[in-house]
Amino acid sequence: MTSNKTKIFIDGQHGTTGLQIHDRLKDRPDIELLELPMADRKDLAKRVEIAKSADIAVLCLPDAAAKELVAALGDADTCVIDASTAHRVADGWIYGFPELDKAQRAKLLASRRISNPGCYPTGAIAILRPLVDAGIVRADSTPAVFGVSGYTGGGKELIAVHENTPDVEPFGLYGVELTHKHVPEMKKYSNLQHAPLFVPSVGHYAQGMLVMVPITRDIVAKKVTAADVHKVLADYYAGETFVPVRPLSDRKWLERDRFLRADRLIDTNSMELAVYGNEAEQQILAVASLDNLGKGASGAAVQVINLKTGVDETTGLAVAA
Repeated sequence: MTSNKTKIFIDGQHGTTGLQIHDRLKDRPDIELLELPMADRKDLAKRVEIAKSADIAVLCLPDAAAKELVAALGDADTCVIDASTAHRVADGWIYGFPELDKAQRAKLLASRRISNPGCYPTGAIAILRPLVDAGIVRADSTPAVFGVSGYTGGGKELIAVHENTPDVEPFGLYGVELTHKHVPEMKKYSNLQHAPLFVPSVGHYAQGMLVMVPITRDIVAKKVTAADVHKVLADYYAGETFVPVRPLSDRKWLERDRFLRADRLIDTNSMELAVYGNEAEQQILAVASLDNLGKGASGAAVQVINLKTGVDETTGLAVAA
């Protein structure tokens, strides 16, 4: 970087993700946050100018606006971290999930164009990628991915609905067209040949999410047990601060020994994985628990910023106790 302080411009800092990134960076002595006056925040030329003056530009924008700014930046030296879906599977962009595999951190360090992962894909890929690479889940299979998120995952419009509508639904399934924008990155970074079947839902609570992947007989390459699946995940993420794997069939994190809360890791950058099984029926369930605004969005961006600036990856990020 060009100075003792890393200059960072957050384009869209008043959106849900942008605000969270700003809050995680604003008091850090190693960071200088660059800001445009309110009147200039839709002026493309001025946004490009300030982005070029930054070491890192974080884009918390709608897809079209992110593509417009990236095109205007051209081959500028600024490191761009795009939190939209615009470049998640684009050529030349590196996926901002440092734990994806052992080579990912080196790729991120070498890249100036980084796509911030989606919240649901973070959980799904964390489960599927190790199992596909280990030959447990077939690359030509079609896994099912189910999830529930707090309403902050839907941005300002959905937040307004849940916070201002008296009879808002307590739980809602959506994406029934089966064409959710997160599916392409799930497919690509899980090393799958076909799109997974993804069914998301929203609960009437603010933050936190669960992502569930059944490891069924029709997607595995060979007969496996829950212990086999657990070992692959535990070995894959051994030593990773933000992706601990719970003990096999762990019940200690369950509420009243029965219920897994979706909001248990809010305001942290942790994502905990767990595996459960019914050996008699050869059924296995893998679960990821994370904060949709933490490891699923703003925390992920800050983790990459830490990596790029050479500080400890945990700087400014909470780790679950």
